[in-house]
Amino acid sequence: MNTFLCLCGVLSMNGFIHSFESFGTVDGPGIRFVVFMQGCPLRCQYCHNPDTWLPGGTEYTAEQVCDQALKYKSYFGDNGGVTVSGGEPLLQIGFVTELFSLLKKRGVHTAADTSGWTFDPDRSESVEKHLELIRHTDLVLLDIKHIDPEKHREITGKDNAHTLAFAKFLSDHGIPMWIRHVLVPGLTDDDGALGRLRAFLDTLRTVEKVEVLPYHTMGVVKYGKLGYPYPLEGVLPPAKERVENARRILGAGRKS
Repeated sequence: MNTFLCLCGVLSMNGFIHSFESFGTVDGPGIRFVVFMQGCPLRCQYCHNPDTWLPGGTEYTAEQVCDQALKYKSYFGDNGGVTVSGGEPLLQIGFVTELFSLLKKRGVHTAADTSGWTFDPDRSESVEKHLELIRHTDLVLLDIKHIDPEKHREITGKDNAHTLAFAKFLSDHGIPMWIRHVLVPGLTDDDGALGRLRAFLDTLRTVEKVEVLPYHTMGVVKYGKLGYPYPLEGVLPPAKERVENARRILGAGRKS
């Protein structure tokens, strides 16, 4: 693994990055510098970034990404910060941990947008790695695709045990969470399932916000370019009243 000294001041490991967004406004509080990591273990039917699924991307050190983000610090200031997204950023948890450590030393707010699927509560190595990560993490944007394991497997190819365990882990360790749930007609909008998800969220101590994200079709063109069949062909975005219904059931917005 190549390492070298950059402006942030220490030697670093490398990560593989899909792209950057300089002025993100939907990935955490304030204006965010968003790092999209390459690679993902899930195959969500509604994914709008299928180009992040496979290994690849551009190789960077944590210091290089830190330096890149700090160029925009005057814009995101004290109210914004840096969000690492994907793909699934915690596939490269060592890199993300190092990047967050560097950013925290510079007074930058850090957020991870993750499915939590990399967390395995039965493996001490996994627990230790995630403990080290959250020491440098201000906020986790946790994507809960579905509360029911079988439905989650249908949607993503994996069950949700690790995701729900990660939510409890974050709650137990006092890490603030924003819960994200993508609303797809006929797939994730069942009132009963939404109620069960709300019941689970009510067991967590650190949920600050619940976001219902309406399904959209903006990623369809990427599937065509990649030669992938689009799994939700013909599915339309949810009606406004269904979105409002889901937000009401889940208690979307700031939770008491």
